[in-house]
Amino acid sequence: MKIIILGAGQVGASSAEILVSEANDITLVDLDGHYLRKLQDRMDIRTVVGNAASPSVLEEAGAEDADLLLAVTNSDETNMVACQVAACKFATPKKIARIRANDYLGCKELFGADGFPIDVIISPEAVVTEHILRLIEYPGALQVLDFAGGRIQLVGVQAYHGGPLVGHPLAELRQHMPKIDTRVAAIFRKDAVITPKAETIIETDDEVFFVAAKQHIRNVMSEMRRMDERVNRVMLAGGGNIGFRLCHQLEGQSYNVKVIERDFGRAEQIADGLDNTVILHGDAADEELLRQENIENMDVFCAVTNNDEANILSAMLAKKLGARRVMALINRSVYVDLLEHGEIDIVISPRTATVGSILAHIRRGDIVAVHSLRRGAAEAIEAIAHGDKKTSRVVGRGVRELPLPPGTGIGAILRDGEVLIAHKDTTIQPEDHVILFLVDKRHIQDVEKLFQVDVTYI
Repeated sequence: MKIIILGAGQVGASSAEILVSEANDITLVDLDGHYLRKLQDRMDIRTVVGNAASPSVLEEAGAEDADLLLAVTNSDETNMVACQVAACKFATPKKIARIRANDYLGCKELFGADGFPIDVIISPEAVVTEHILRLIEYPGALQVLDFAGGRIQLVGVQAYHGGPLVGHPLAELRQHMPKIDTRVAAIFRKDAVITPKAETIIETDDEVFFVAAKQHIRNVMSEMRRMDERVNRVMLAGGGNIGFRLCHQLEGQSYNVKVIERDFGRAEQIADGLDNTVILHGDAADEELLRQENIENMDVFCAVTNNDEANILSAMLAKKLGARRVMALINRSVYVDLLEHGEIDIVISPRTATVGSILAHIRRGDIVAVHSLRRGAAEAIEAIAHGDKKTSRVVGRGVRELPLPPGTGIGAILRDGEVLIAHKDTTIQPEDHVILFLVDKRHIQDVEKLFQVDVTYI
């Protein structure tokens, strides 16, 4: 596939790195020629220096025969105009744009039949907000991913000493919960991947990813670790787009929320848009302020400013002062690596979350959702099976018959609104939503081909 990516920031560069590794023809456009050269030295891509919305720049990038335009510059206006130019001048088949401003997102007419010709809108703030809300909803989870419209969830937890299943083989999971069906998709042990088998023994500190119907998630989590109490009190550092979205969602769900914002004008602005959130003007890394606001009684402290260093410092201080669980939004990947398994309980990478939402619209076959796990080490996919036994490689076949690539497993299926945990004898039927887990991302294309309908296949 020939793809033009506009914007070489975190999302653009990460998308390019993933897509070029999957044998796509990538051209990256940005105003920063020096940074583009650095990326070109690292990746097998073409680069073009210039204004991403310029017709001549898009022409130089090869828009005339591009299959897809991915507009993820830091400017909403540039992204929108670039999609307009690509549609009107080059008839680019598919256009994806990152739109961040709520003013634009709330104006549906802009993207209707007579508006900007954007096929898919990506909102990083919305994606990250949803990701954080899931972590608050399930205290103790490392990652919570939605599939099949939220009916199926894939959850990662760290196994704690004393958990009912810790020190026991996976086969005993069924004995512990005879009325609940679940499947362990993967186990990460000291950065090594363990393929789950009936005889696999869960060890303390293992990162265990399992899939289950949403209503059973808490029960399965309780097998791996001591369940934390439900969250009630939440403190946020930062009242920007993500902070405001979180406050709005949390107060609507009856959480007690406080937010610290250092810019007085912004603090006044968000106060006008919230009803039951306590707005504090100050520095989230101010020890005295945190003590005054009873940080030791907070169930969750989440730092979501646009400054990585401020998020790290305030989260570490909040943990030291007694907050039960702390999270920090970190953009720079080098910081994410350094902070893993440190004092901060959850490090949130907006890049990983956003790239996953983009990939769902780029994968071949009918791919509904794509989520990166452990910062891109593995991937979970929701694919829809189409066709029949003559035109499909999966429909009408049992899971044990499928030519799945090494390290790939099927965790669950949504069929006619019912959640089915996949077993070896489960037969795939037309229109099934199939949740797959891939430990080795090099096999992405093999999985995509499996779910493509081929009229010549018999």
